[in-house]
Amino acid sequence: MMLLLDAGYLALLLILSPWLLYAALRQGKYREGYAAKLLGRVPRRDGARPAVWLHAVSVGEVNLLKTILEGLEREFPEWVYVITATTKTGYDLARRKYAPRTVCYCPLDFSWAVRTALRRIRPELLILAELELWPNLIRTAHRRGVRVAIVNGRLSENSYRGYRRIRPLVAGVLQRIDLLAVQNDEYAARFRDLGACPESLHITGSLKFDGAQTDCGNPLTRKLAALASISPEDIVFLAGSTQEPEESLALDAYRRLSAAHPRLRLILVPRHPARCDEVAQLLDRSGLPWQRRSRLDQREMVAGARILLVDTVGELGGWWGLAQIAFVGGSMGRRGGQNMIEPAAYGAAVCFGPNTRNFRDVVALFLRSGAASVVGSGEELAAFVQRCLIDPVWARELGGRAQQLVAEQRGATTRTVALLATVMGGRRACLRPDPPGSATRRPRNRPATGAQQTLMSQLKPPAAGT
Repeated sequence: MMLLLDAGYLALLLILSPWLLYAALRQGKYREGYAAKLLGRVPRRDGARPAVWLHAVSVGEVNLLKTILEGLEREFPEWVYVITATTKTGYDLARRKYAPRTVCYCPLDFSWAVRTALRRIRPELLILAELELWPNLIRTAHRRGVRVAIVNGRLSENSYRGYRRIRPLVAGVLQRIDLLAVQNDEYAARFRDLGACPESLHITGSLKFDGAQTDCGNPLTRKLAALASISPEDIVFLAGSTQEPEESLALDAYRRLSAAHPRLRLILVPRHPARCDEVAQLLDRSGLPWQRRSRLDQREMVAGARILLVDTVGELGGWWGLAQIAFVGGSMGRRGGQNMIEPAAYGAAVCFGPNTRNFRDVVALFLRSGAASVVGSGEELAAFVQRCLIDPVWARELGGRAQQLVAEQRGATTRTVALLATVMGGRRACLRPDPPGSATRRPRNRPATGAQQTLMSQLKPPAAGT
C-alpha cells in the first residue's frame, strides 16, 4: 500500500511541477524546506525526554495550536514539543509564535520522508490539527508505537463524500488513530461512518472559541492602533481574510459612506499575502490616499490616508480588536468562508457572505443567536456598514450578542487536553496490533497522574450545537 501511495504522490508531483515552478518564481512559494518535505530531514532531536509532535497546515491551524500547547505544557512540563507546518506562511508564523521550541516544515506523505522524520523527532505522540489524514504518516507512526491524535477534528460534506469513495483506505487510517477529538455530533457521525473506532471518538467543541482574544486592550492591538494612528473616536470597518472581489466590495462601501462619516476608516487584510500587490493596484486606481502596513514600522506615513492595507502575516487577530464593524472574507466566492469567531469575540458587529460551508456549524450558532448578519452582495454590505454607522446602539447590541456567544462556547481546550492526557498516559488505538516484528517500539503504559484525573473530572460534553 505504501509503495502505491508513493507512486501516486510522485505522479501527482510530476503533474503539478509546472505550476509549482511558476508559483515559486512568480509568487515566492515553495522555495524552501525541500530537505524536510521530500527527505524528512527535520532537525534531529537530542536527549531522552519524551516528545510531542504537533502538526498544523497553515496560519489558521498554527494559531489553533496555541491553547492546546499551553495546556499540555502545564500538564506535562518535562516533555519536548516540536511544531511543524506545511505552508511557508504557517511556518513563518509558527517560528515567531512558538520560539524557542523546534519549528520545521512537515515532510510530505512519502514513506521514506515520514520514516526519517519520525526517526529524527522520536515522538511519543503525534497531534494533527483538524483534518490531516495522511496514510503513510499515520501508518508509520502507528507501527513505530507513536500514538496519534486529531484535535479540533472536522469533516466537511465535500470531504466526507470524497472519502466515502475510498472508504476502505480511509477506515484503515482512522483505525490507527488513538484519539479523534471532533467539534460536534455531525462530524463525529461522519468519522464513525468512515470507519473510525467509536471508543476513539469524542466531541469536544471548537478550539477556535477558546483561542479567540476578547480584550480590545491587549498589547498587540494597542501597538497596532498606535502604529496606524487610530484614535478612540475613529470607526474602523475591517474586511479580513478577503479574496477577490471582496476588497473591491469593501472599498466601494467605504467610498459611498466616508464623506458622510469622516471618522470612518477602512482596513483591508487579504487572506493571502501574495495578493497584496493586486489589492494595492486596486487602491491606486481608486484615487483615495492609502497606506501599507509594512511601511508603518519605518514611519512612512501617507498624508490623509484613512485606508490601510495589511500586507504582513500573523497580525489579523490584533487588527480585529480595533474593528467596530467587521466583514469576514472568503464568503463571497467559492472558498467557503473564514473564521468569524475572532471579531465576534471582541464584540464587533460581524457580517459575512453567504458561502460559509467551512464554518456551517459556527454560522448556524451565530445566526440562531442573532449575533451576526449575512450580506449577499456589495449593496447589502454597504447597507450593513451604513446601519452600523447611523444606529450605533444596534451595532453594539449585535456585537454584544456575538461576544456572549463566544464566551458560552469556551471549554474545548480543557476537554481536549484531558483526553490527550489519557493518551499520553499510554492508551492505544482500537486497531488490533500489527504482526510481530512490524513495530520498532511500543509505548509504556503510565498510570494517570493526579493532574490528569483532575482534568478528566472536568471532561463534559459540550452544549448541543457546539
